[in-house]
Amino acid sequence: MSVRFSAPGRINLIGEHTDYNAGFALPIALPGRTVVDYEPADSGELMVSTDRSSDVVRVGLDTSPGDVTGWAAYVAGVVWSLREAGHVVPGGTLAIRGGVQIGSGLASSAALECAVLDALLSGAGLAVDRVEQARIAQRAENEYVGAPTGLLDQLAILYAQPRSAQLIDFRDLTVTPVPFDPDAHGVQLLLIDSQARHQHAGGEYAARRASCERAAAALGVPSLREVSSVSALSGEDQRRARHIVTENQRVLDTVEALAANDFGRVGALFTESHRSMRDDFEITTPHLDLIASTAVSAGAQGARMTGGGFGGCVIALVPAGSVDAVDAAVREAMQAGGYPAPTIEPTVAGAGPA
Repeated sequence: MSVRFSAPGRINLIGEHTDYNAGFALPIALPGRTVVDYEPADSGELMVSTDRSSDVVRVGLDTSPGDVTGWAAYVAGVVWSLREAGHVVPGGTLAIRGGVQIGSGLASSAALECAVLDALLSGAGLAVDRVEQARIAQRAENEYVGAPTGLLDQLAILYAQPRSAQLIDFRDLTVTPVPFDPDAHGVQLLLIDSQARHQHAGGEYAARRASCERAAAALGVPSLREVSSVSALSGEDQRRARHIVTENQRVLDTVEALAANDFGRVGALFTESHRSMRDDFEITTPHLDLIASTAVSAGAQGARMTGGGFGGCVIALVPAGSVDAVDAAVREAMQAGGYPAPTIEPTVAGAGPA
């Protein structure tokens, strides 16, 4: 009996690189989804295909890190991680239809992991709570694929609700829904894809994480969540830590502003977050900086890069009457700067896996 599951990508409204620092983040799920069709069979392997490649990849149920590379490594990683967690799943065929753009900072890898995980669990008749599912998917990405990501993407996807952001506290792994429906207040959330792709498994992400760990150790705390000042630090580690400390506060301030439907304040916090990612954490690019600054100059209430950095997307909060002007200004600036034409579209908070 075949099963079908789908999972969305995500945008992080605010709270970048705070997840592995036991901090706060405020993501939403996207309407676009990655769909998995799974036909279980006692075959000892999965035959995996995707509509984005002509290849069919064999994944043994006894797979280990290094056996499978490329896009199928995310599937193989989930199989391996499930086994490592003590769960046995059958083989069979698994077909993937992608709806989340790869490399745009929209958590396409986590969408795939969560859709595959739900399908395999359903096919095996297993029930696993959402936090444990998130840990299984994260371990697949960390230890099988080799990308040192935190739990943000998986928790954001698994707990998503329509017209709601999810306030995630990574110290105790609690998730609290926060109403997020700017359209009801005359404001649109624009998703601006720069068309500049990034790679999570690259060394820059790992370097930022290592810097945060050094800073916490130097301050004598288990994580940067525990500190309010980084004045005892110096140099690069101080800048990295300052971003985390101030970003955590911006998340909480954003939740407070949303409770008051103060989207002007939310926009200002977006812009402050981008500045911190640019100057202290150094994960933006001149391309992304130009998109964000142009959007604000053209009438957006605020704009920021979203995702791990070094490419991907910018989000902007824009009064409904200024959407066309912001769209035109960003496109003109990209053309004048010699950058690819961006994809610009309004988006809303979507639902979780189903």
